[in-house]
Amino acid sequence: MAKTVTWRFVGTLDTIVVSWILTGNPYTGFKIGAVEVITKMALYYLHERIWFNIGVKDSKKRHLIKTMTWRVIGTTDTILLSWFITGSSEIGIQIGITETITKMFLYYLHERAWYQINFGLDRRQKS
Repeated sequence: MAKTVTWRFVGTLDTIVVSWILTGNPYTGFKIGAVEVITKMALYYLHERIWFNIGVKDSKKRHLIKTMTWRVIGTTDTILLSWFITGSSEIGIQIGITETITKMFLYYLHERAWYQINFGLDRRQKS
């Protein structure tokens, strides 16, 4: 749970900062970030329910496809929200593309940080 909350915080902060930089308006950045928290939770829940019910065997291929489908949904959500809030499809696409890149980098750092602190893990395999 703690890892989920910290990632949502980092992801939302990323959305706010990217939107602020690309629009030049902090209010617009905060608005996109605030709305995205709600839409991302709902979309993530639906994405999880669909994957739970489609009966694809648990495998590396399943996880890779699930990861890619979530990134497409997440980026599409960001583009559409940004477009709707700014009124510009160009800005929406710029925010979505930029955020895809920044989120991959931030997610990697987030994963590394959680791996280092070992919080919530009963036991880590020894190398």
